[in-house]
Amino acid sequence: MRDAVRTIARRKAVAVAARGVVGTLLAADTVIDLDGELLGKPSDGADATRMLVRLSGRAHAVHTGVALLHTSASRTLGVDGVATSTVHFRALAAAEIAAYVATGEPFGKSGSYAIQGGAARFMTRLDGDLDNVVGLPLGLVRLLAATLASRLRAG
Repeated sequence: MRDAVRTIARRKAVAVAARGVVGTLLAADTVIDLDGELLGKPSDGADATRMLVRLSGRAHAVHTGVALLHTSASRTLGVDGVATSTVHFRALAAAEIAAYVATGEPFGKSGSYAIQGGAARFMTRLDGDLDNVVGLPLGLVRLLAATLASRLRAG
């Protein structure tokens, strides 16, 4: 799963560069990994409910692939990496899942939740970087930016 999300991020950056964009590009993608199964964005309310029922009372991994790609007239250089955090959910009652899905917040969110929103009350523990779960793992971005800058200076 980690390799897949890294590849997706890299492909996003390359696709933008292929349009003739010059400069440094940042691309990212996040997936929810429940025991090796990818939980993407829900297709409807029933799908969101199904995912939240599966996450209830369990831990799952959040993987974010990040790619930095520098393009210029003379060369293209890129670096990429993956940040992983483990989110632990408490057991959720059917009524609270239904109420949360009814807010509309799960739609457009991998795993059907936004930890920075109403789903914050579902989390009992976080192992790893909250930035990774909320959006973009800034620690990883800083590390990749420093690595890319070093490689660019090295020529």
